[in-house]
Amino acid sequence: MAQNVAQKLIEAHLLEGEMTPGKEVALRIDQTLTQDATGTLVMLELEAMKLDRVKTEISAQYVDHNLIQEDNKNPDDHLFLQSACERFGVYYSRPGNGISHAVHMERFGRPGKTLLGSDSHTPAGGSMGMLAIGAGGLEVAMAMAGEPLYTKMPKVFGVKLTGKLPDWVSAKDVILEMLRRHGVSGGVGTIIEYYGPGLDNLEAMDRHVIANMGAELGATTTVFPADQEIKRFLKSQGREDEYEEWVADEGCEYDKHDEIDLSTLIPLIAKPTSPGNVVPVEELAGDELYQAYVGSSANPGYRDFAMAAEMMRGRQASKHVSFDVNPSSRAMLQTLARDDRLGVLIGSGARIHQAGCNGCIGMGQAPASGRNSLRTTPRNFPGRSGTKEDSVFLCSPETAVASALMGKITDPRTLDFDYPKVANPDDPVINDQMMEAPLDLEDARKVELVKGPNIKSLPDFDGIPDEFELPVLLKVGDDISTDEIMRAGAEVLPFRSNIPAIAEFVYDVVDEEYPTRAKSTGDHIIVGGSNYGQGSSREHAAIAPRYLGLRAVIAKDYARIHWQNLVNFGVLPLIYTNSDDHESLKQGAKLSIKGLHKALAESDTVTVEVKGGEPIECRHGLSPRQVEILMAGGLINWKRDQG
Repeated sequence: MAQNVAQKLIEAHLLEGEMTPGKEVALRIDQTLTQDATGTLVMLELEAMKLDRVKTEISAQYVDHNLIQEDNKNPDDHLFLQSACERFGVYYSRPGNGISHAVHMERFGRPGKTLLGSDSHTPAGGSMGMLAIGAGGLEVAMAMAGEPLYTKMPKVFGVKLTGKLPDWVSAKDVILEMLRRHGVSGGVGTIIEYYGPGLDNLEAMDRHVIANMGAELGATTTVFPADQEIKRFLKSQGREDEYEEWVADEGCEYDKHDEIDLSTLIPLIAKPTSPGNVVPVEELAGDELYQAYVGSSANPGYRDFAMAAEMMRGRQASKHVSFDVNPSSRAMLQTLARDDRLGVLIGSGARIHQAGCNGCIGMGQAPASGRNSLRTTPRNFPGRSGTKEDSVFLCSPETAVASALMGKITDPRTLDFDYPKVANPDDPVINDQMMEAPLDLEDARKVELVKGPNIKSLPDFDGIPDEFELPVLLKVGDDISTDEIMRAGAEVLPFRSNIPAIAEFVYDVVDEEYPTRAKSTGDHIIVGGSNYGQGSSREHAAIAPRYLGLRAVIAKDYARIHWQNLVNFGVLPLIYTNSDDHESLKQGAKLSIKGLHKALAESDTVTVEVKGGEPIECRHGLSPRQVEILMAGGLINWKRDQG
């Protein structure tokens, strides 16, 4: 039977289950990726499991999020991560080496392999024919310990690309077009696979841009074929011998379908405060501008920075604009310097920042309150930039730089100079000096973990009770992101290895009193709308509320990663059988469930009694394995009980 690329990748790694959409499958994981905002918990989880050495082909830990060293917390955690990598057999990418997704693609990405990452933008690896999936840190820790990834078999959403991008339009506009058409939940439950003759006009890093932001559609992952362009990319990285062809069979089918003629696309922009709020740039032309920001995991390629340099050559950014350049790697900086492009950017007035995630995750480069910031980052959720009252737009490098030049939001097609022709080089600088290889096993066993005062042991949680009566402590609407549940930024992220401390910030961008009420109330329930928990994979958005007493969430539906994170830390995720019940369920209501264990084990439905109101029917959609995890109080307890 003819298969698409996604089906081939899944079949090659299938350990349990059947490839029927919605059914649970177990997949063998070849590689893992962790970053410092999530990796500290992963390493603590490996320690709790008493793991001797990782069992994957390659596991890599990147320090790219928490780079600001305003006090001891971040550098202490860097030392902890370095020692943990030495102890467990993990590659360690030192601070300033670069953004995980770009560096991993260059150094370790390999067609036909599976990659599980504790970062929701891990699907960027799908740009080169990998099955690359974002997950909570605990699931990544399990994969590092040799366990399979359990997930529901997705549908495959085929997107045929034809034509060629016009001048002033680039890969960012392709993914923004997908978001304009399908919104932030349009890819939920699917793998998006791109195919068609238009691929011939997209280089490897163009595909990276599109695959990276497939996460904003809610997709499980994005897949491109491993074709001659990927062979060229690997050759440029000195790894041509690792190339394998992975392409769809002729006549294969897709569960869903769309088609984009690249030649018809125009510059697009996502308005605040959602990646799905997409309009043509020309609609906003002339609006005031404070900041233009180029770089991030969503636009990490050489072409993106070279385009900015060539647009700026002989020109200056407007005096009204903070023009921020966020390099994706140290090797990228060296290549730009070699090619006389870094100097051009510096001369144009650009503020050059260290190689890392930085402003994308609210670690520096925060905009002024209420002032417009155009960014080539993947997300613009409220406050994610580090400024509470922010106004962040997502766009291509061409649009960001055109706007920096003119001092206002500008459609790049209206500039009075020709479109620069730039491409990713076939001979980039390769620098592995800040990528530390694993120690051999004998030396690794001698390593002691270096724990600073900010690193605390993981809390221990009990199993889900058979019955309870709990208040609804908070009710929220649709598309609540993990940035709103557990915000990022320089104030909060340094506490990522200290659950009691980071719990003080839970939901504070939505309801400042929630942490205080939760501590005084104890066990409670949260009620949410559609796409609950979209965005980042950070498991802190599950574990910190659980620490404050969250026992269950009732929502219309969930983003995949957060749904699994809730289960992994013993929180029951329920879904309304009738979504109209959401309107009648109020904050402060008292809810009770009896006979929960039997209901979870024998049925997909759970009856929730509402004090003074009508009962609400919910479903859970959990597999028997996930029910066992809830009963045990979370995945760590379940794993320990397995022996």
